[in-house]
Parts: sequence; C-alpha cells; structure tokens
Amino acid sequence: MCWGLKARYMLKLSKKTDLYNADSILYCLSKGPQSNADNVVEQNFNNNANTDYLEGDPISANGNYDFAGYGSNQRITEYYYNLLTNMRGAGVVDPRMPKIVPASMANVQLVNGKVSSYTWLRSIGVNSYNTTDKNPAPVGFTNRLVKGGAASVATVTYASAATNVIYPFTSSTAVADHPAFVASLIAAGKVPKNGSNPGDFADSGNYVRVTYKPGSVYIASTNYIQAGDTAYVNLRSNSLATTGVAQPANDVTWYPTLAAYNAGVVASTGSFQIRPISDMELLMYHEMCFIKAEVYMRKGDVANAYAAYKAGIQAHLDYMQSKLNQWKGSWDKTSAGIANPDMNPMDQTAINTYLASNAVAQNAGTLTMSDIMLQKWIAMGVSIENWNDMRRFNFSAGNVGSFGVVYPGYQRGPLFTGQAQLTGGSPTDPRYWIRRFALPPTYEIQYNFIHTTALNAHATDPNIWSMPVWWDAATDNEYYGYLK
Repeated sequence: MCWGLKARYMLKLSKKTDLYNADSILYCLSKGPQSNADNVVEQNFNNNANTDYLEGDPISANGNYDFAGYGSNQRITEYYYNLLTNMRGAGVVDPRMPKIVPASMANVQLVNGKVSSYTWLRSIGVNSYNTTDKNPAPVGFTNRLVKGGAASVATVTYASAATNVIYPFTSSTAVADHPAFVASLIAAGKVPKNGSNPGDFADSGNYVRVTYKPGSVYIASTNYIQAGDTAYVNLRSNSLATTGVAQPANDVTWYPTLAAYNAGVVASTGSFQIRPISDMELLMYHEMCFIKAEVYMRKGDVANAYAAYKAGIQAHLDYMQSKLNQWKGSWDKTSAGIANPDMNPMDQTAINTYLASNAVAQNAGTLTMSDIMLQKWIAMGVSIENWNDMRRFNFSAGNVGSFGVVYPGYQRGPLFTGQAQLTGGSPTDPRYWIRRFALPPTYEIQYNFIHTTALNAHATDPNIWSMPVWWDAATDNEYYGYLK
C-alpha cells in the first residue's frame, strides 16, 4: 500500500521537470499492488443507524455514500454518461454503465397496492454546461443547470393516489415551449397519443393538466421545465441511518416514501461505488495499471503503455464483477421481492464485446493519452484522483506536452456564486479552471485569519478556486507568482 501511494503522489509532480522521475515511479509500482488480490479497501456495513456527531452522516456506511449516495442533488453528469455509452465515438455501451448509472421504475401498474408490472428507466446525464445536447430529453434540458442553479433538477415524489398537476403556459417562452412539452409527455407515455382521455390529460393552450396514476414517480412542481426531471435518476441509496422507512438492512434500494416502499416502487437502483455497502476504494490495482500506462506513455514506450492500459481495464471489470457476485442474492432484492438488476453481475458476453470494440484501443499504434486517462476516469469514479489528474493535464486545454486534448469536450461549468468572479479568458489560462477549494469560512477564515492570510494573501479572495496548488505549477516561480 505504501509503495502504491508513493507512486500516486510522485505522479502528481508530472508538470515539474526538476522533480518528476518516471523510473522512480515505475520502481514504486513494481513494489506496489500486483493484482486485485492486493487491493486495499475499507469494507462497509449497513448494520446500525448510528450517525456522526457533527455532520449526522452514517458511521458504518461507505464514506463515498456520505458524500454522494444520499441527499437530493446527486446525479450522473452527461460527460460521465457519454464516456460509458460512446467512448472513443464508438457508440458502444460499456458493460459497467448500468451498474454505475442508476435506474428507476416507470410505467408502473399496481394491483392491490403492489407493483404488478413496470419498466426500468435508465437515467440520462445532466448537461451542466453545454448549450446543445445529444440525448433525447425533456423540454428545458438544454443548459439544464443554468435554468436555476444546482437545485433546479428536482427530486421525485411518489403518487400513492391519482394526482393532478397543472402546468401554466402563460409567458411567451412557455407558449413557445408548449408543443414540445406536450410531445414529450406523449413520448414518455404520460398521456394518450391523441390527447383525448380527459382522465389523464387536458390541454387548454395556456394550461396543461396531467394526472399521474397511482404508482407513478413524478415531480411535484407546476414548473413545466422540471416535469421531465424524472429522466435524471437520483444516485441515492438507503442506509439504516437515512432510510426514513421500515426498510431491512439487506435492502439498500431507494424508495422516496413509505408508501412507495410498501408498494415496491423503486425510485433509484443506486450506483456501484457509492452504496452504503460499497467498498471505500483506498488503493486499487487498476489505478496502479493506469499510472504505469501514463508513465510509459510519457517515456514514449507505447507497447508497455498499451499493456498496462489493457490490464487496467480488465482489472476494474474483474473487481466490479467480483463485488457484484457478492451482492447477488443477498443484497439485490427490493421490498417487492424484485431483483435490483444493477446489483447483479455484468453479462460476460457484453464484457467480451466491449473489450473487442472500438471503445477500447485495439493496438498500441492507436493508443493515446486520452484513452488512458478516460478509462482511468471510469475506473476511479468518485475518487479525488480524477480531479488531480485533470489539473495535471489542464482539463481540456490540450496544452500539456504533445498529448493533445486529454479530456475532450470537458468545459467549465456555470455553477459559480457570482458570475463576476469568473477568472481566466480561455481554457489555456491556468486561472480558467477549478483548481482548489476555498478554506472553511468559519474555522479558518474567521478564527484563523492572521495565519491563513500569512500563508496566502489571496486565501479570502472569491476566485481562490482558480489558483493552482504548488504541484500544479510547472516551476516554483510560477507558483510564488500566484501568491503575490
């Protein structure tokens, strides 16, 4: 573990020509994890309702669950979704996709208050910065977060009885969106195609009324832009400490209400890395493989880089499959006795097809640094190492070495408090990208102001987020220049 961590930390020096040493990293890797048997994980449990004294987070659950697996605002981004469905432009779905991207029940039919029939609705990705999108999506999807900030993607609720929602179309923008909104309802099966059934749907032109049937998962908002937010399935799972319903320990599926739980209607199947019972991945063999691939690529040894790249993909697939096999039969049943498909093993044929497809570089001659880092992105998931890597490569600026754009299509999002604080005129400007967090305003800024500002005079600046940390600057002079 220590040798593997040392390799990870030494890799962060890749911008510093006087400190980066490829052969030293390879030496550390030779003494680090050599297979999945050497993975270092924190095993987690769902066996009590105890919570942290300060934050109220579950104590026995996976830390990543505390960060991203419960609450109302966690969704898959469109960027991550596209990596899992269109890597290298191949149009091939990654077998890991349905284990990472959650689904909810849709088109539910209840019999005697219980789920009788349903379909699984796989989440689409939230478009957090683009002005156009490639996914079929509800009205208002374009620049979805710009519509109203991070909370603008609404959380679903459950219709235990037939529920009417009336959507006004009175502004000029809403009137223009009206035909597309009705078409989206029809496409989603929420109203009859001819719109003639007054029990389900009514359209006066200025107002649209939709009746959500019992068993529906819907958005309890009269804002027509949010009506289609059921397409963005929450990443949420449930632990004993957060469930709010009488849910047994071996069911970590998310139900939004007790009525939904009793009916067996699932609002989210959860996501592989952030369930309360998921492993907290501390140091993994697949990370070592991708570090090796990057280092060899920097050395110009493409053959060894390719071998490590393929080994990293296989190692992550094998690790996931092993965990999914552990969950099958013990953790995958919903309250209605229905298997949660996202906690079952991947199909081996799908794995073989993916590995043989153009989504994966098929020879050393076609391998790029982008191939390595994007596969590492998928494997590392919510790990902060993905952010560390992106900073080292300047995100999608394409100005590090001769590697080109390593994270194609990635853009700076709009979610800053105060657009006037945006820094940097273009992606090639180091101050354009998010490079650090601000210090806690109470404990550090308020109570430790003198020492904090002595270390960095800009620590209290609103745009401190754009200042590179020391290892993210090519030279000491560059870094100290930021501190002036």
